[in-house]
Amino acid sequence: MSGKVIRLGGGSGFWGDSSEGPRQLVLSGEIDYLVMDYLAEITMSLLARAKAKNPAHGFAPDFVTQVLKPLGKEIEKRGIKVIANAGGVNPLACRNALVKEIEAQGLKLKVAAVVGDDAVPVFEEVRREGVREMWTGAEPPKTIVSANAYLGALPIAEALKAGADIVVTGRCVDSAIALGPLIHEFGWKPDQFDLLAAGSLAGHVIECGPQATGGIFTDWRDVADSWDNIGYPIAECTADGAMIITKAKDTGGMVTTMTVAEQITYETGDPENYVLPDVICDLSHVTVEQVGKDRVKVAGVRGKAPTSTYKVSATYPDGFRAIANLMVNGIDAVDKARAVAASILKRCRRIYEREGLGDFADVNVEVLGAEATYGPHGQASKVRETILKIGVHHYDKRAVEIFSREIAPASTGTGQGIAGVASGRPPVQPVLRLYSFLLEKNRLKPEVDFNGRRIAVNIPTQGQAITNAAPRDEKYPAVNGGESVTVPLIKIAYGRSGDKGDVSNVVIMARKPEFLPAIAQQLTAEAVATYMAHLAKGEVVRYPWPGLHGFNFLLHEALGGGGVGSIRYDAQGKAHAQMLMDFPVTVPKAWVA
Repeated sequence: MSGKVIRLGGGSGFWGDSSEGPRQLVLSGEIDYLVMDYLAEITMSLLARAKAKNPAHGFAPDFVTQVLKPLGKEIEKRGIKVIANAGGVNPLACRNALVKEIEAQGLKLKVAAVVGDDAVPVFEEVRREGVREMWTGAEPPKTIVSANAYLGALPIAEALKAGADIVVTGRCVDSAIALGPLIHEFGWKPDQFDLLAAGSLAGHVIECGPQATGGIFTDWRDVADSWDNIGYPIAECTADGAMIITKAKDTGGMVTTMTVAEQITYETGDPENYVLPDVICDLSHVTVEQVGKDRVKVAGVRGKAPTSTYKVSATYPDGFRAIANLMVNGIDAVDKARAVAASILKRCRRIYEREGLGDFADVNVEVLGAEATYGPHGQASKVRETILKIGVHHYDKRAVEIFSREIAPASTGTGQGIAGVASGRPPVQPVLRLYSFLLEKNRLKPEVDFNGRRIAVNIPTQGQAITNAAPRDEKYPAVNGGESVTVPLIKIAYGRSGDKGDVSNVVIMARKPEFLPAIAQQLTAEAVATYMAHLAKGEVVRYPWPGLHGFNFLLHEALGGGGVGSIRYDAQGKAHAQMLMDFPVTVPKAWVA
């Protein structure tokens, strides 16, 4: 790399990530910017619920208590600038809390807040215009709790230009917290799409913290002994869009082509059209190259003009839920656990009928420890120790309260061997579901709130229209190699999975390029749909990813509604790639040897 290098440290992958991440990066002396991602679609629902209870809440307080409070003096001393989307649904309240802590410590750090992502004021107007859910085409809900647009990087760059040391945003796209500093430092223009795509990709790789440095890596045994001190990622970027992914010295984990490749593919959809507010990224021909120990060069990303719309995530109330956990032990524990669940639900339904409450809206029973989440592929036998999980959803809070009260009585009125109700009576929680739609950018006016004034941000509002592209079918050579054997997919592939609403995103990449044809011919969209049919109720789409020798599968209606609305244990599809790793593939025997 030549020329000025800006070093971005990804200190948080979600609200609740370890406070060791920012501490490690700040004290390393190896970063210019600390970027902190706190928001996921599920997090926005939680913050909206918190703000509904108290208007002063609705942001991630950990940013104040776990980052600024212990590290503020070091951040100021080292001249590190900090960008975080910790503002959630209340960025001004987050800014105020930061300023209060800065004053208490006698620091001189200046804080700016990015505002303008709140789309609640225009929701009724777009409802009358016939807005529809971007994935399902569903009509909008009658009432909403929150609606926030995914803003881009330009407001962050404007805040830095104005002199901010800390920039806190509400809902912005995760990678924007890294792209903003690069726009500011290198003077990139809104129409330099290849550069914006490169900066966005750098942000995408580091936005989930140690997921790029050995966290949730397929070959976990290679890195497990250093998880306790896992390094958080650093992106070294130059003005020409070049980047190297690394981590702080003397930390655990590892940075290899495949730890980085797995993160590149995470939750991306169509690799040729990864849609962000500032640019559409074509990731299909991205390459990864090991250029040193724990140093990976990423190249080959291309950019296209963005759309004229923001994605907006709204949340709306949809009844109540509770999830109960009971330990069930003994001979035939699996059958016993299922009988206990059936008894509890049958009793509740009898009470509901008597009280005129109607049936459950949804019920989910999983006998954990018996490979319940694997459906027909489960292999558990003679299990004597299980956790019975019962999740319920009902539109009447009274009904869920009845269910919650009927859990503990199972320990005396059903099977022997119920060793306890985990965490006591299950809490009754309101369900907030996600409703995503597209909103023309000119309907919102992002601004920077800094030093007692509002700074308008010029956002290009013209853009191309884009729809979900049809997957492209590519040609692959025949697999030849003499005698063949059948092995689980993990022998020849890596995998990574995550969520987008109710869509599970599962990426499979060949361990060697020559393995790709066998994967292509056997792991078809139809084969995955059949194998994952116990979870995926909608269409399964396969996109090729030639640069990384793999495929991206989108499993629609696979997460039980997704986010906090789901009553499954794995509401975000984090285990789906691991499930698919057992898929049987036939390969030449020589490959396995």
